[in-house]
Amino acid sequence: MARRRNSVTIRDVAEDAGVSLQTVSRVINDEPNVRPQMRNRVQSSIDKLGYVPSIAAQRMSGSRSYLILAINDRERTLADWRERQGTDWVDQMLLGGTLTCQKHGYRMIVELVDTHADHVERELGATVAALQPDGVILTPPHSENPQITRLLAERNIPFARIGSVEEGPGIRLTMSDAEAAHAATSRLIELGHRTIAMIGGPTNYSLSGWRIDGWKQAMEEHDLPTDGLCERGDFGFASGAQAARKLLDRHPDLTAIIGSSDQMTLAALEVLRDRGMDVPKDISLISFDNTPIVRFTQPPFTAVDQPIAETVSIAVEHLINAAKAPPVRNVIDVPAQLVERASTGPAPQSR
Repeated sequence: MARRRNSVTIRDVAEDAGVSLQTVSRVINDEPNVRPQMRNRVQSSIDKLGYVPSIAAQRMSGSRSYLILAINDRERTLADWRERQGTDWVDQMLLGGTLTCQKHGYRMIVELVDTHADHVERELGATVAALQPDGVILTPPHSENPQITRLLAERNIPFARIGSVEEGPGIRLTMSDAEAAHAATSRLIELGHRTIAMIGGPTNYSLSGWRIDGWKQAMEEHDLPTDGLCERGDFGFASGAQAARKLLDRHPDLTAIIGSSDQMTLAALEVLRDRGMDVPKDISLISFDNTPIVRFTQPPFTAVDQPIAETVSIAVEHLINAAKAPPVRNVIDVPAQLVERASTGPAPQSR
């Protein structure tokens, strides 16, 4: 009776090929110190038996773990999951990271870490020691936490910093936050809007400042005012509602709002409806993130689509190649796109 494919072990391959377990491991890991004749013999046994290498088999050589570790913010991620708000940051991370890892015979593991905890070094240190990842992906705000980046650098673990441009160790990646905010603002100006407000994100995320900078630059290029037209939130719904109320109280003539997250922009929509304002007839809205929920709002939101999956995929590629490629010095910027839907239209005076 033929052996089931998933029951074939590295030991079976070694016995069939008449070689040691270490030799099979070196072939699986594509290491250079294997004679071509021996490599062909082992590969023939792998093909004949239908052997699929496991992580344990790949790790036998001791040089690589074949694991990429992605670190995400515990507090925010758990809040999003528990409240089921429709955010898909982790989903997009998994989409880009998992597929790219699989292409190279790797696996990606996501861990949640509280970036503000006093014990962050101990917690992350224990995780790294247990998993021994070949690379680590840091997402905001972890990517700008010196405790975390210092720990990884001291342990010589390659890592990627998404949403960080500060000099220092690690591969730096951004998603065109300033450029995307500039493009969104410029599009509203093309539609005749002159009083355009910005609901920015929290100060502990550099990308929040970049988006405000992009909005401000576009406004200044057209000699439009920005004073009193920016309020910050924490990316959450309640803070977005508070910011929208302040902006509307201060500027009753407001004709457009850009929100630095879908949740804050959804809150702004609710505030506008409470005040009897129609979107986009009276005021236009643009959000950041382009999570699934904004396609089903009424009206569907024009949104900046963040290339999370593509960015994580690029990070994984660089981490896997880190051992044989020179370190990446420049910031890798992955372009975002503005997806236009029904929440934007001509400014009221332009109709």
